[in-house]
Amino acid sequence: MKIGIPKEIKPKEGRVALIPEAAAQLVTQGHEVYIQSQAGILSGYNDEEYIKSGLTVLPDAESLYKASEIIVKVKEPVEPELSLLDRKHILFSYLHLAALPELTQRLCTIGLRAIAFETVQMANGQLPLLAPMSDIAGRLSIQIGTHLLHSSMGGKGILLGGVPAAPRGKVVILGGGMAGGNAARIAANLGAQVVVFDRSRDKMELLRQIGHNVTALYPHQASIQEEIKDADLLIGAVLVVGEKAAHLVSENDVRQMQPGSVIIDISVDQGGCIETTQPTTYEQPTFVKHGITHFGVTNMPGAVPRTASQSLSASLIPFLLELASSPNNLTQPLQAGVNIDAGEIIHPALK
Repeated sequence: MKIGIPKEIKPKEGRVALIPEAAAQLVTQGHEVYIQSQAGILSGYNDEEYIKSGLTVLPDAESLYKASEIIVKVKEPVEPELSLLDRKHILFSYLHLAALPELTQRLCTIGLRAIAFETVQMANGQLPLLAPMSDIAGRLSIQIGTHLLHSSMGGKGILLGGVPAAPRGKVVILGGGMAGGNAARIAANLGAQVVVFDRSRDKMELLRQIGHNVTALYPHQASIQEEIKDADLLIGAVLVVGEKAAHLVSENDVRQMQPGSVIIDISVDQGGCIETTQPTTYEQPTFVKHGITHFGVTNMPGAVPRTASQSLSASLIPFLLELASSPNNLTQPLQAGVNIDAGEIIHPALK
């Protein structure tokens, strides 16, 4: 197969789908692999490293899309990338189509096959291609949140972990999966008071084991409303595979929060689980509503592109090797990732 790795063009997006070592595995299996010039530069990988790994460097996106059968990239395509896609292509990337009906229709019109990283699912329910970025986003949410709480950023001017004679800050997290669980661990290690909401008793038990400063609760609406009133940092980390996130926090709930508090909605790719969430970019990452600083960047791991690209490549390469060697006979995990095929919506959540 002919596989193309384009340069990402969304604002401040430095990730690359495959690092040189991972791409080399495709070459050794007899596949032709192309990469757009400078695609890996923000992740710390130059064109010469890809050439040494057996890839062909192409000068622009137009030549890459024309030469390739499989397009493997990080973020969903936007213009002018959409104009370069045609029905011969298999698109393999993060898509989050439930929150993007216009993109869904456009991909159907093009007639290609679109396989979403985030819906590739193992028999045990694990999401192997979403997990590495959820891990990073969860950790980043606390790093970013602590910064936004500084008075210089318009925050309350508190240190999350507190110090002797000053109370600990409070972090409330909606969802105890990969993103929420990692957010809880980082916040707890900083010394914050942490409250995590999740429906699974098993997850709640694991979250409690993080430390005595972690409380795990079932997401009853009244309980969420009560806990977020004095939250310094609210993290949204709700995931329903392939579906648009449900709002667990209403706009009226946000009004009850204390001025200078911070909301970071990791679920923004799927529409957000907090009603006041709006998508933002790293060029203008925050906005203030009802006195609360909101952070809604849709490509959070793009802030640490080297780490993110290394982690993504390790998870991605086994599935890409399978797709390239047998594109018309996919195993169940990859088949679960198919969102659109030849103009038809395939994934049940999108239907």
